[in-house]
Amino acid sequence: MKGEMGKMMKQLQKMQSGMLKMQEELAQKVVTATSGGGAITVEASGQKELISIKIDPEVLQEENREMLEDMILAAVNEALKKVDEMAAAEMQKLTGGMNLPPGLF
Repeated sequence: MKGEMGKMMKQLQKMQSGMLKMQEELAQKVVTATSGGGAITVEASGQKELISIKIDPEVLQEENREMLEDMILAAVNEALKKVDEMAAAEMQKLTGGMNLPPGLF
């Protein structure tokens, strides 16, 4: 039992080290999302920080303001969803499919 506990602790330490590396790698990655058929393009880092928002000049008219706001929200939310999916995929690789309780790392 003691040997098993030691083995488990080593695995957890290895995962924790891997988590730190993964977080550093995610910080360097960028996801891109669009909305409005490409009228809005948003880039976000793997740390959920917005890097850029590009707006097609054709939609920059006052009568389009509300629609433009909705498209920006949609693109930002999609970018953040992609970051979550990317992080989950990296976590899956790191834990090898182990079902660990949320918040363990």
